[in-house]
Amino acid sequence: MEGSVHGGEQTRLKMKTYRSTLMLVLLVWQLGLFLQADAQVPDQCILSNTFRSPENADINVTCGTQYMDLSILICPIYSSQYNESMMVLNNQFNKLACFGKADWNVTPPVLKFRFPINETSLSDCGNNFQITNQVGTGEFADYSKVEFVNISGKVMSVDPSSGMITYRPQIQYMFSCKYPMQYLLNNTQLSVSGVNIAIRDNNGSFISTLKMELYQDAGYQNPLTIPPTGLNLKTKIYVSVKATNLTEKFNLLLDRCYTTTGPFPMQTNYYDLFVGCNRDPQTKVEINGVSQSARFSFEAFRFIEHKNLTVSTFYLHCVTRLCEKSTCSSLLPVCSGQNRRRREATDVPTNATITSQQIRVSQQTADDGGTLASQTSSAESIASAFSSLLFSLLLAVCSTKFD
Repeated sequence: MEGSVHGGEQTRLKMKTYRSTLMLVLLVWQLGLFLQADAQVPDQCILSNTFRSPENADINVTCGTQYMDLSILICPIYSSQYNESMMVLNNQFNKLACFGKADWNVTPPVLKFRFPINETSLSDCGNNFQITNQVGTGEFADYSKVEFVNISGKVMSVDPSSGMITYRPQIQYMFSCKYPMQYLLNNTQLSVSGVNIAIRDNNGSFISTLKMELYQDAGYQNPLTIPPTGLNLKTKIYVSVKATNLTEKFNLLLDRCYTTTGPFPMQTNYYDLFVGCNRDPQTKVEINGVSQSARFSFEAFRFIEHKNLTVSTFYLHCVTRLCEKSTCSSLLPVCSGQNRRRREATDVPTNATITSQQIRVSQQTADDGGTLASQTSSAESIASAFSSLLFSLLLAVCSTKFD
């Protein structure tokens, strides 16, 4: 019995030793692969003046329209005993999508990373997505607060050394892109999954396709039909501005809505319906900054310069932007006490607006129509009475003659 127990113990010890030896062999094999890769420095690097120690300037960041692109000189990586398989986004070495691709067809050769600007991509590879706000400057100087999206992360080396020490330096490249969340409208819709917002290449501002619709009822169910002769003065016009395909992170905020006699924003002749706390008396803002659509109404009017025209025409423009849900209320103007500064026409970029269809207004009001109908009815009654009186007189004359 004791021999049997002793034999079992020996078997367990042998199995344990075998497993340990196997693990050691695997580790040595993996290390050998890395070392073999390290030893094989490509000719492009040997002949390149970038085959040196890494520098901060080795990374180039492109804050693009649908993607963020990173381009890193690859020869300094080989110079530090690493290769492209050992560089990864935010230490996410267990995810294939977080590794870059070497491009040996350019001079000097580079390691490229590309990831979509959406929440899924950002979270998968551990990038940071932070929303901040600051006082507006430049073309946003008229805003007390402007929100920004900051996307940041790092490309770092993965050291294959299995011991307690290493002779490889740690490589780490930091990157970030900062985008103002001002809505700059473009007629081309750029599809970005997840966040579903895109960014302009030239200045990093968000682009989205907005939709403005005019309605004739307070329930926003029946589209407004404008006859060729124009709407009657003081006709109620209900306006809906909606942003589509957005993540639930953002709401839509109207900073200003105004009208011009021509189809282009920021013409000389314009009339503000509302901007900040300044508001036309007949304009009522119903929803703004609390959802992904905004609604307001105003009454049809005519521009004085069209006083000699039968029909006055104008266009409605709205300056819009996105706001993060938790901070939208802080971006709305506080209208108690001093009003927000009235914005001059030149302060707003022309591509920051969405424009309505042509709105035509006649010289006639709804009341005029009612008065005209009453006058017509009265005229018909008088004519009818006069005809009856004339017929009675003729009968009287005829009766007298025959008598």
